[in-house]
Amino acid sequence: MLSGIRAARGAAIVLAILLGLTPFLPLSAHDDHDHAASAPPPAANVAPRAEVASDLYELVAVAQSGELVLYLDDFASNAPVEGASVEVKTPSGTHAASSKSGTPYHIHAPWTATPGSYDLDVTVTRGGRSDLLPLTLVIPVADGHEAETAAGGGIADWLRHNLLLVLVAGLIGAAIGYFVARRVRRPAGVASMLVLAAMLAGVVPSPSSAHDGQDGASDAAPNEIARDAAKRLADGAVFMPKSTQRILAVRSMVTQSSVQRRAIELPGRVMPDPNASGYVQASVGGRLSPPAGGFPRLGSMVKKGDVLAYVEPPIQAIDLSDMRQRQGELDQQMSIVERRLARYETLVPGGAVPRSQLEDTRIELQGLKDRRAALDKARREPEALIAPVDGVIAEGVPVAGQIAPSNAVIFNVVDPARLWVEALTIDAVPQIHSAFARSGQDRSYPLSFRGSGFAGRNQSIPVQFAVEGDNAGLHAGQFVTVLVTTAEERTGIAVPRAAIVRSGSGQDVVYEHVSAEQFVPRVVRTEPLDGERVFVASGLDEGHRIVVQGAELLGQVR
Repeated sequence: MLSGIRAARGAAIVLAILLGLTPFLPLSAHDDHDHAASAPPPAANVAPRAEVASDLYELVAVAQSGELVLYLDDFASNAPVEGASVEVKTPSGTHAASSKSGTPYHIHAPWTATPGSYDLDVTVTRGGRSDLLPLTLVIPVADGHEAETAAGGGIADWLRHNLLLVLVAGLIGAAIGYFVARRVRRPAGVASMLVLAAMLAGVVPSPSSAHDGQDGASDAAPNEIARDAAKRLADGAVFMPKSTQRILAVRSMVTQSSVQRRAIELPGRVMPDPNASGYVQASVGGRLSPPAGGFPRLGSMVKKGDVLAYVEPPIQAIDLSDMRQRQGELDQQMSIVERRLARYETLVPGGAVPRSQLEDTRIELQGLKDRRAALDKARREPEALIAPVDGVIAEGVPVAGQIAPSNAVIFNVVDPARLWVEALTIDAVPQIHSAFARSGQDRSYPLSFRGSGFAGRNQSIPVQFAVEGDNAGLHAGQFVTVLVTTAEERTGIAVPRAAIVRSGSGQDVVYEHVSAEQFVPRVVRTEPLDGERVFVASGLDEGHRIVVQGAELLGQVR
């Protein structure tokens, strides 16, 4: 009987020691234990926030420094909603939110410093229409308070998940206690129980370790400051707070399916309108000389008929000899006719010579003088190069004294307001409905069809269009992409070109606005549609919100 009492006393001592150590042991769990209650939020290191959305608005409430900041945006476009009346029902009563132009709404909320779950009702009134937006804001407890709570509940959880270990330790302690009580003295038995308890405590995990499946939240840096920053999540989605969205002007649209016409993409080049451009050429070779005021500069405006340059044709030695011989003959004939004219003038009054003969002699003398003057002029006067149309100097850099060959292009005058685009196609394009030209700056220009070539050029057919409206940013010779819309129709989703982003793997993606501050990339296959939009052939359904402005910035978030 005494041995049984001593054995029970030894087991009790072992259990007491183990139970005394359990408050210092970690909150462990086996492999099948669920940690959802203690898992961190998907977007860590952010201020406490809550969000809600309706058919009209999207609202994000953020607790910051004793205030509740409200980001109210249009649901479809993600544009900030300003000038609305916003009232918030809080634990401290109903308060009207204040806002300035370009800033979010906010109210004074000292209760956000106390951890807990708070139900809020936000009423938005705008344009005579009201919308109620209920949401729940959770203010988490501090890190130190969480550690104390976990330590206080550790003994119960440890005993619950390690009950078998406790029972085995108790049976072993009872057996050893019974054996020691019979063979050694009581103090030695007590010492043996302490040694056994220490050995059993050694198999229990230390407070700094955690078994497989335990959340490593204890390794996180203490007192980490919460800040709202954009980041890419583990699943590839992008978390971007509303404050950053407003700085980057992120905008979205709701996709809708509609009937679109099929488009063909062709390479093209800008060319001047043949009826509003012209070449300035020299008919004979000669030396260039500037007009009064100098040669016109590149890009300067000229009017039709303006003298742009002069060409002085060179005179060879043999030509100069012939001209001098001809001048001498003319001078000799002129002197003979002048003497004859003088005689006739004295004889006509007496009737010896008829007056008609006198007039013929005068006419002959005047003809000789004109021929002599023309010969002198041919030696001295250069050829004037005149602008054929109104426009600007597109090409031509003449230099004074330069020898210009015959038929050389000295200037190219182009009217910048009248430009054409010539595209090349392998097959003839039937039934052209509309056309657009897209430049490297992603600007589009409407085109009107002018004609198509009948003869092939380098195994392709030229198709010419005229640029309609404003053509700022285009110049002759510039390469563009021509999008020709045909009469063939198909049903699908059209999105702006700015919504398409090239991923790191080379795929085209769009960012879907799945929640107020989260964007998910979707891989899509696109086809050309027009100068501003593309046709989504696959990868996107209607009714989804996608980013149409700022998508490239979302793709750069890491």
